[in-house]
Amino acid sequence: SGSPDLLAHATCAHSIVEMANGLKESSILKSYVDNGDVVGICVSGGLDSKTVALRLRLAGVKVKCFTADIAQPDEDDINDVVKKMAPCGVETVIVDLKDDIAEGAFEAVACMASYDGGYWQSTGVGRYVTARGLLREMKKHGCTVLSHGATGRGNDQVRFERYVNVIDPSFKVYAPWRDPVLLEEFPGRSQMLTFLEKHGIGHTIVSQAKKRYSTDANVLGLSNEAEDLESMETAMTIVNPVMGVWPKDAPDKQEEVTLRFESGRCVALNGKKMTAIQILQAANTIAGRNGLGISQALENRILGTKSRGVYEAPGMELLGKGLSCVYQAVLDRRSTSLFQ
Repeated sequence: SGSPDLLAHATCAHSIVEMANGLKESSILKSYVDNGDVVGICVSGGLDSKTVALRLRLAGVKVKCFTADIAQPDEDDINDVVKKMAPCGVETVIVDLKDDIAEGAFEAVACMASYDGGYWQSTGVGRYVTARGLLREMKKHGCTVLSHGATGRGNDQVRFERYVNVIDPSFKVYAPWRDPVLLEEFPGRSQMLTFLEKHGIGHTIVSQAKKRYSTDANVLGLSNEAEDLESMETAMTIVNPVMGVWPKDAPDKQEEVTLRFESGRCVALNGKKMTAIQILQAANTIAGRNGLGISQALENRILGTKSRGVYEAPGMELLGKGLSCVYQAVLDRRSTSLFQ
């Protein structure tokens, strides 16, 4: 705690900083400055991440950025995130969570964790692993607030906030896209681009002409949704699979696979013992090239809205089918009913 004079001075300094940068004052960000909070931002290196990181820093907020390495199949080099965020004047920490998410995949397979339409819980597991892992790392770096980039319309805002609140109720959560001031300043991409350009930061948006949907990925699978996929009249085949191929494009020759399970856990693939992450990645490769694990669903979101998605989870589909055979072999009718 400080004296009233010191707190008043800090508040005034914060207001001057925002005014000097032509920004409106956010009461939420002002409280973080006044309290001396350090905000840990979950970043991907994308447009939203850069905008939020720079906006908070210019408001006088102490900021540190964190990104999770969950073996994203659509990320060529996770270290690129650090390079992308650097022009915003922030430090970015990469947190290796590959083993954590592989364990999450094995737990999901063990309990056959699928959602509406029968698709594997890849994104949901990924969010929990990410929130838990980044929160743990943020604490090591003295952070007191976790900031996520989820919008106010989907499941992710609930996931991040609920997970953080359960793991550590004292840790604050900041949702930039529910902050009225930031929503007014950045109603769309063009305003974000203008803001970054004004401060000498470039950002290239990949053309959406061919990719008419958004993708979220981790080693468990991909979720493709939004834009054209929201229309039920749009065929799911507009999606270009990242982790494999459509069944029609798979080889005509069958491929035999041997899975060894011990205590309900896959410990070897094709006779080779491997770690959980190695098995998952190998299963992704084998199942992906054979067109397994692609599905679509019109799911129910937590907030009560509907969302249509096309999902890829080749490795989990292969491991799940294998384990279901084990369950059939060892569970009687009543046990199976109880499990289901």
